[in-house]
Amino acid sequence: MSGTFFLTFPRHGKLISINKRHTGKTNKEFNFRHDWNSLISDDETLAMRHYSKDFFPQKSTYVRYLNDFQKKLGLNVQYNTDIRRIQSVEGEKGNYTFTMQDQRGTTYTCNTLIVATGISKPNIPKFEGVEHSVGYEDVSINPDDFEGKTVLILGRGNSAFETADAIYGATSVVHMVARSRVRLSWATHYVGDLRAVNNGLLDTYQLKSLDGVLEAPVNEVRLVKQDGKYFVLLNSEDGIEENEIDNFAVREPYDVVIRCLGFVYDDSIFSNESLPAKGYGRKGKYPFITHDYQSKNIPGLYFAGTMTHSLDHRKSAGGFIHGFRYTAQALHRILEWKNHGIPWPAVTRPVTEMLNTILKRINEASGTYQMFQMLGDVILFKNDGLEFEYLEEYPINLLPHFENVTGRGVGRMIVIVLEYGANFSGPGNDIFRLDRATGEPAEGHKSNFLHPVFYYYETVPTVEDMKRKPKWVTLPMPVRIHHIVEDFLTNWDAPFSHILPLRRFLEYCVGGDLRNFFAESCFKLALTHQTLPLTCREHYMNGHGLVGTEQIVDRLNVANL
Repeated sequence: MSGTFFLTFPRHGKLISINKRHTGKTNKEFNFRHDWNSLISDDETLAMRHYSKDFFPQKSTYVRYLNDFQKKLGLNVQYNTDIRRIQSVEGEKGNYTFTMQDQRGTTYTCNTLIVATGISKPNIPKFEGVEHSVGYEDVSINPDDFEGKTVLILGRGNSAFETADAIYGATSVVHMVARSRVRLSWATHYVGDLRAVNNGLLDTYQLKSLDGVLEAPVNEVRLVKQDGKYFVLLNSEDGIEENEIDNFAVREPYDVVIRCLGFVYDDSIFSNESLPAKGYGRKGKYPFITHDYQSKNIPGLYFAGTMTHSLDHRKSAGGFIHGFRYTAQALHRILEWKNHGIPWPAVTRPVTEMLNTILKRINEASGTYQMFQMLGDVILFKNDGLEFEYLEEYPINLLPHFENVTGRGVGRMIVIVLEYGANFSGPGNDIFRLDRATGEPAEGHKSNFLHPVFYYYETVPTVEDMKRKPKWVTLPMPVRIHHIVEDFLTNWDAPFSHILPLRRFLEYCVGGDLRNFFAESCFKLALTHQTLPLTCREHYMNGHGLVGTEQIVDRLNVANL
């Protein structure tokens, strides 16, 4: 069966991924911006809106969707297979082969291995008395089991608040303890932070209804059982136990202690000799990978899905379905070139169509919209600038390796990325302040909300350029940069506020006039100017303007033209 994780999680049944069925548009690509559940396919029936009317669908519905996805597309999936002892063996020519076995002793081999097993192992930290707590993975989902009880929840993510929301109507008290402050997703613009659908406990805390949240490192917590109750002890830095203070916040005992501390990836499927390195700090729950989604220390081992979220942790949506569906597609394209010599998909068009091509993408594209500041569109100038190639949803941190990754020659380029304002998002920031947005085209660089940013390079950025850029900067300094001013409707199609400034930026990059002219205007310009606009050269001067007739030829002869 596909999607077995969703048979259990989220524990209380409701997903927090948006299923916006109506956008006012029929464009599939645009609608994917607001469909956080569907996977990429050519089958129009495999959209979540056909499976549920709920804005936040039920997990059981998603299991049905995933299994339909496999069956309708005829995906070759071998179920009921428990892979173990994955080992990487180096060959004589420096290439690697992977071997692994299943529970029946069958051996499998491959040259490229993609692991997409998710982050599904409960995170259980070591602290004294941890055995007195019950994990999110095992906690009862029946509110009656918590009737009149005092409950302590360790953790402050969506699973913690989901659990609190499910039981706080039955409990007498719900307290939360975690190492950091509450991070609200609407303030950080990170969908992994606390979502509004789960944050009811903040009301009962701030409106003085007994519930509350506290900050303390979980690894400094000690749980002591006494007379069927659980007491919390905290060690302070000076060695004095805080519970010795007579107004210690959690001095009263609890009936139930629940762990909601997230998940980590399970590396037990690998042999000790081929164990992939893990990330550092808060990224330690993910494998350590490079920007081509490859293990840092095991060549040929790639990761897909939420396991690649270390690259954009707390920055973009790569840890969630509506984000990693695009990074998985990018990995597919990387491996198509590496293993099969198939270049990254691109379209080639005359430079006079550049503006319209860009406008269509920035107003419809879903991949760059969801994986903002991680995936971008790339425009390559070709044929002395008269044509361009357009590549979609390329991992921008791989720009220094562009030719090796895509199989396409590189030169002058424009990189298009969607970004938030540098100082707008963050825990505690007032993202509802009155001056939170600007509508002035000249202040596009001051935009706070998601908006397109254009980087023009005459040579591709180098590895050193990427290393030297400040962490808060998306890409190295270009020859020229352009911000399209933010838009309340996220429709960048206003003639003067959006299109005109963009056209002037592109004209600088192209080195020519990108306006469209009627044949009559091209005729007059041809008589009075030595250099014509690009559209006149492409169409009118190539015989695509006035249709020649005998009458016109006679008049030209009379005028000695």
